[in-house]
Amino acid sequence: MPSCALQTTRVVIFAKAPESGKVKTRLIPVIGPQAATHLARRMLADTLDRALNSLVLGRVHTIELCMSPAPADPAWADFALPSNVLCTAQGDGDLGARMARAARRVVAQEQQRVLLIGTDCPALSAALLTQAAQELSQHDAVMLPASDGGYVLLGLRAPCPELFSDMPWSTAAVGTETLYRMATLGLTVWQGPTLHDIDEPQDLQHVPESRFSSFFSLK
Repeated sequence: MPSCALQTTRVVIFAKAPESGKVKTRLIPVIGPQAATHLARRMLADTLDRALNSLVLGRVHTIELCMSPAPADPAWADFALPSNVLCTAQGDGDLGARMARAARRVVAQEQQRVLLIGTDCPALSAALLTQAAQELSQHDAVMLPASDGGYVLLGLRAPCPELFSDMPWSTAAVGTETLYRMATLGLTVWQGPTLHDIDEPQDLQHVPESRFSSFFSLK
């Protein structure tokens, strides 16, 4: 059983500014830049809403938006951010370096458990965030796998930089390799259900029309 030294949990959302032509680029050939940008904006707003809803359920205590570019950049000027969300900069480096830096800061400096997520998974509900936070109080790490071989959530009680360096990002090997490294480190791991990211044209079937009806009107 892991140490109970860390008593609270922070959700860190990694997000890019929803600028036209710079987000959901693999969807642009199919749905066009306007719909791709609109979808990215709605998914970011929806992720923030679901993360904030998890606060009400009591297992998550802090919501942080880790932003690229930095919060003061004009790219964020027309995106309304909730006042109770902490805004930080992702900084330089590849995805692994940025995630490792955030995990180290939250765990080592802020003394909180950390759940790292993106904005690409509409099925990542407040209930699942709450469950992951609860399981992280009993395990060293938690993961929600993605159907493409990656993961949509990674939770840690220690920084574990080994999980982020020299990782084959954007490939189907990320999830398996991460689990292998966790086993090598001797971590206890809880895995939740496999969910779908929205990255490729074939993923659009997993966009819930009930929450993104205005996106469908642009297609």
